[in-house]
Amino acid sequence: MPVKTFKPTSPGRRGMSVSTFEEITTTTPERTLLRPLKSKAGRNFRGKITVRHRGTGHKRRYRVIDFKRDKEDIPAAVASIEYDPNRSARIALLVYADGEKRYIIAPVGLKVGDTVISSTSAEIRPGNTLPMQNIPLGTMLHNIEMQLGRGGQMVRAAGTSAQLMAKEGSHALLRLPSGEMRLIDIRCRATIGQVGNVDHGNIKLGKAGRRRWLGWRPSVRGSAMTPRDHPHGGGEGRSPIGMPGPKTPWGKPTLGYKTRRNKSTSKYIVRRRGGK
Repeated sequence: MPVKTFKPTSPGRRGMSVSTFEEITTTTPERTLLRPLKSKAGRNFRGKITVRHRGTGHKRRYRVIDFKRDKEDIPAAVASIEYDPNRSARIALLVYADGEKRYIIAPVGLKVGDTVISSTSAEIRPGNTLPMQNIPLGTMLHNIEMQLGRGGQMVRAAGTSAQLMAKEGSHALLRLPSGEMRLIDIRCRATIGQVGNVDHGNIKLGKAGRRRWLGWRPSVRGSAMTPRDHPHGGGEGRSPIGMPGPKTPWGKPTLGYKTRRNKSTSKYIVRRRGGK
């Protein structure tokens, strides 16, 4: 979608850009698919901050998204394309032939009035969901299951897509947006097409306040702190970090330090995103 810029009437406006929202067809969400959403501000169930630099932000209500697409062989018409404040992608409201309504992530090219379906024999068309064993090689996919029946967990952000590269026995080989090559159970479902709102990555916030609306609080550089507050702190003037590698505030290695320890799923990664 195109990106709109502004005349520099203020310092914040000078570098600011927004989406034109041309694809949005309604500003009123489906009330039956709304849920309350409490802001946790990066805190866990004990009230301890486990994710730093989160807090405040505009109040939102959660839109219940159908990631499983488990309503099989029942066609659904696209009633509207809507904005979702909880994700970068747009969402589409489906009205099934039996009257049920569900939200899905809207792919590129999906319009109001189109018909989509989740079926083993569905057409290869944006918005349709099939098991990967029934999808031809080279097809662009999104909302991909990692475990059979669990629902789509991968490739859900705006503008992303994965490509089906090969089928080997009981597994399908996918190239993910990061460049990683990964094996997935060939029975897992995936949705055809690329996620919409492709220009999301070109939007510039322009001012600190707009980032606060999104729930992000300021982050302070470790080199600007004292030695008691951060390993990078202290020194006269602007000093180097003075250690073999960058550290977290708690002294753990960071910035490129490998922390993945999931041996049970490492065997499914054919090539990592770094190309190694």
